[in-house]
Amino acid sequence: MPNQTPTVNIFEKAVRKVGRILVRDFGEIEHLQFKSNKIDDFIDQSYCNSKESLIETLKYYYPSTKLISEKEKEYTNDEVILIQPLDGKENFIHGIPNLSIIVSKIKNNKITEAVIFNPITNDFYWASEGMGAWCNNNRLRVSKRTKIDHCILGVQNENIINLNQKDKDNLISIEKKFINIRKIGPDSIDLAYVASGKFDALVLLNSNLNNVGAGILLIIEAGGKITDINGKDWNLDSLNILTANPIIHREILIKKI
Repeated sequence: MPNQTPTVNIFEKAVRKVGRILVRDFGEIEHLQFKSNKIDDFIDQSYCNSKESLIETLKYYYPSTKLISEKEKEYTNDEVILIQPLDGKENFIHGIPNLSIIVSKIKNNKITEAVIFNPITNDFYWASEGMGAWCNNNRLRVSKRTKIDHCILGVQNENIINLNQKDKDNLISIEKKFINIRKIGPDSIDLAYVASGKFDALVLLNSNLNNVGAGILLIIEAGGKITDINGKDWNLDSLNILTANPIIHREILIKKI
């Protein structure tokens, strides 16, 4: 494994600090499951504490760099850092251990460094441009499967109601090609699953760059292909994502059109 860049080291320090907050609070969730009025306040406070911790650490090391949370859309600076203190809020609420803390850096309109950390499973994913994608000490590679019948498609399609008819038709066409379809979430973990070869392909709709940017870099560095669901090149403004290993990605688009 190559040495992590100084930026990734700082990002790791930040997300692991937040992780201690979420692990503690995750352990309390089961005691609040039947107290809906209390659990909402508890989750909100946990999110706020996590966000404050993330910002505090990153601002210490990057006092002049703009930090962008999920509700902001300003990516025009030469260099910005995207943050997501809790991706997978619904999983967190229900005690499902699929969640993450995400930090990624955009420089000159490119995602150049990224980390995704699941504090419950202690899986630390990271990628730096040109250095590959990693989970803990393991190099990540997209799957090598070449037959769609043997592949797993991950789908997050809860936002399908907001799609135009062309995109809806394309999504349905893609799903029909696969026998095995999974909906796990959150987006960041599903993208990490593609990068690590657990999922062979993935479709995300109306995605948020704070949630998906880090995973996008993981997949690129792991050898995957990324476009929108119409096959157009993905960019920072793309809402819909189609990603897979290059062979399956090509097969999806050929058979869809």
